[in-house]
Amino acid sequence: MFTSTEYQLLDFGDARRLERFGALTLDRPCPAAEGAHRAHPDAWQNVDGQYERSDGDRSDGDRSDGDRSDGDRSDGDRGRWFSLGHLPEQWTVSHGPITFELQCTPAGHLGLFPEQAANWDWIAEQVGRRGPCKVLNLFAYTGGSTLAAAAVGAKVVHVDAAQNTVRWARRNAERSGMGEKPVRWIAEDAVKFVHRELKRGNRYEAVILDPPSYGHGPRGEVWQTSKQLTDLLAMCGELTAERRHFILLTCHTPGFDPGRLKRIAIEAFGNDGGTIVARELTIHSVTGRELPSGVVLRWESIKP
Repeated sequence: MFTSTEYQLLDFGDARRLERFGALTLDRPCPAAEGAHRAHPDAWQNVDGQYERSDGDRSDGDRSDGDRSDGDRSDGDRGRWFSLGHLPEQWTVSHGPITFELQCTPAGHLGLFPEQAANWDWIAEQVGRRGPCKVLNLFAYTGGSTLAAAAVGAKVVHVDAAQNTVRWARRNAERSGMGEKPVRWIAEDAVKFVHRELKRGNRYEAVILDPPSYGHGPRGEVWQTSKQLTDLLAMCGELTAERRHFILLTCHTPGFDPGRLKRIAIEAFGNDGGTIVARELTIHSVTGRELPSGVVLRWESIKP
């Protein structure tokens, strides 16, 4: 997990969350916190930056992709950051061997999703225990999962729809001292890429997916988790059928609870040779409160 000096969820409530990333304290919208009460109202008085959505922006809490032309996850809606202290253009935080470059993007995102920290540790444990393997990371964003795998010896194919986001991920690799690791950096639509890999006969031992609810590929391809996730997981099952080590899926789309994701995974990967765990993904505040942050599904081979 992040050390206490790198990331903290300080408080949440009234559809917002208060977080510290490195030395900066930020106040951002958080639909998952709607209906919750702030535990420490006084803590919200001293922040470095505050993000407010523009009129008409999405407020349903889905993670959506849009064209991601500025390297963030948005669906074309924008808001505005207000500097209430010192708000730099860029700064860094670290998680284990990974250093992330952070930016206050127009969509309110920063360049990492803190709930993924436990997944990065799990990826590193899986690769470290099984030895070098070939990993496909789809909807790979700024590279947290890619670098978690590469740091312990995996060969990774990193696929994201936005060229700017791929460049951001490569900067994170350089900042982390992993610029020479065996990673292929690809700006491409995830579904098209998987189709091509199947036709080429390329196979993987692990797949990581963190799809948005809605998105667009570099040539206008449309992605909708509600309509396409089942088929994409089935193709990932084909990609890893020869020797599957693990599958990691995180989902932030309403209607995809742990039970539904587990049923889809069983259909795609089967029960034989592996175990499936699906659960709610949460972030713990400094006082131990839990903020819902999507669902995680992990398929792990029972074979050595």
